[in-house]
Amino acid sequence: MPAPKLYYVRHGLTDWNAGGRLQGQLDIPLNKIGRAQAAHSAEILRDLFARDGRDPGAYDYVSSSLCRATETMDIMRTVLGLPAEGYRREGRLCELAFGDWEGLTYEEVVIREPLVAARREADKWGFTPPGGESYVHLAARVGTWYATVMRDTVVTAHGGTGRALVALTGAALPDVAVHHSIEQGVVYVFAAGQVTCYA
Repeated sequence: MPAPKLYYVRHGLTDWNAGGRLQGQLDIPLNKIGRAQAAHSAEILRDLFARDGRDPGAYDYVSSSLCRATETMDIMRTVLGLPAEGYRREGRLCELAFGDWEGLTYEEVVIREPLVAARREADKWGFTPPGGESYVHLAARVGTWYATVMRDTVVTAHGGTGRALVALTGAALPDVAVHHSIEQGVVYVFAAGQVTCYA
């Protein structure tokens, strides 16, 4: 039996995204552009569901518990004509924890800790930021959630979480998945060991 299909949406833009700041697990809200991206993602989903002849209510819906992801889900469900609150919040889908680096730009990290930043560039999947977690840890956390998915599901979460799923679903090896682009305002469909982007 094939694995359930995931319709994956990274949260919309925040002011910290726009400023290049590492958000990690800090709870930063969407900005105006981010809210528009969430609505656009819902329109893409509507088209994908119509193409497959399925009603938006036929899917499971789950979001990272961070507010930028839940606000994205609230907006998407409203655009799709579903009750805004009819989904689950899942802490295991929260973004990669950047620990002491949260709130900094990566340029600031490189200036403050050039040797540590160089270690990250050499092994992005296995590297753990000071006080944070590695992609290895993130994938283990997300993997415990993914193992519970029993039907086609719409997910709102984060860039790092999306990269972990690229590896977990077999769409790419970890050292490639960790560099996979996870954009805002689009929908990624994980199915049959592949990931496809719809804009």
